[in-house]
Amino acid sequence: MKIFYATVSFLFFSLLISNTSEIETKTKSIKDFQGKATYISKAKMELGNWGARLTEVQKKQIEARMKNRLEKTYILTFNTQESFFKEDDKIDAISGATDSWGKYFSPGDQYKNTSTNTQIQHQEFYGKDFLVKDKLQPIDWKLGDDTKMIGDYVCLKATAMIPANELTWYAFSWDKLNNREKKEKGEEQEVAYTVVEAWYSIQIPVSHGPQEFWGLPGLILEVSYDNTTFLCSELVLNTGDKITINAPSKGKVVTKVAYQDIISKKMQEFRDNRSGRGR
Repeated sequence: MKIFYATVSFLFFSLLISNTSEIETKTKSIKDFQGKATYISKAKMELGNWGARLTEVQKKQIEARMKNRLEKTYILTFNTQESFFKEDDKIDAISGATDSWGKYFSPGDQYKNTSTNTQIQHQEFYGKDFLVKDKLQPIDWKLGDDTKMIGDYVCLKATAMIPANELTWYAFSWDKLNNREKKEKGEEQEVAYTVVEAWYSIQIPVSHGPQEFWGLPGLILEVSYDNTTFLCSELVLNTGDKITINAPSKGKVVTKVAYQDIISKKMQEFRDNRSGRGR
C-alpha cells in the first residue's frame, strides 16, 4: 500500500512539474513574441462638387498624379508591449519624396507602448521637427462574431466610433479650421465621429495595429475608416534575434492638442496673408 501511494505521489508531482514547465515555456514564448507586418494603405480620391465637372479622362489624370498620396506602404515592427509604425522609405523615395505638402499632414514615425499607455510620434511641419508625446487613442471596440481569412490567419471583426479630430490629429483641413474658429466664437459644434472596422487575429497575441489603432486581443491585420483601408500584405513572426524598438527622439516635445494648435495657427496665418488680411 505504501508503494502504491508513493507511486501515485510520484506521478502526481511529475505531472505537476511537467505542466508547470509547459506553462513557463508558453509564457516565455508569448513574452518573447515579436514580428514585422507590412501594410498597404489605399485611399479613394474625393473631388467633391468640383470633380463633378471633370471628364473621366481628367479624373484619371488627377488620380495618377495623386497616386503617391493614395497608395502607400507601411511597416509595423512589434513585440508584446511596443510597436513602431512608419512609411516604407523605399516606396516614399520612389513616389512621394517631392510631395512636401502632403508630407506635412501625413502621420510620421510612430511609437506605441501598450503597457505604459504611451504614444510618441515624430512630425515635421514647415521645416520644424516636433515630438508629439501623449496617451494612446482611447478606443471602445465592439467585438463581433464575423470571421474571415487574411492570408493564413483567421480574423475576427471589431468596430468602433472615434471622434474624427482625435483620429486625424496630425492632419489639417479648412473645415477643421472653420470649426475651430466657430468654437472660439462660442458657437456650439457637433462632434463628428468616424466609423472604424477592424479585423484582428488572436493567433498573433499582441494588441497592436497600424496608425492610431490598437487595443484588440490580437494583431489588427486590416482596418478601414472613411475612404482609407490598411491591409497586411506580409507578416514575419519571431525572426531570429531580438528586435529592438526605439521611440523617435528628435523634435520639440508637444501634446496632440498643442500640435493641432500649432498647425491651425500657421495655416490661419497662411490664409490671412494670401487674402491680404494679414497685412
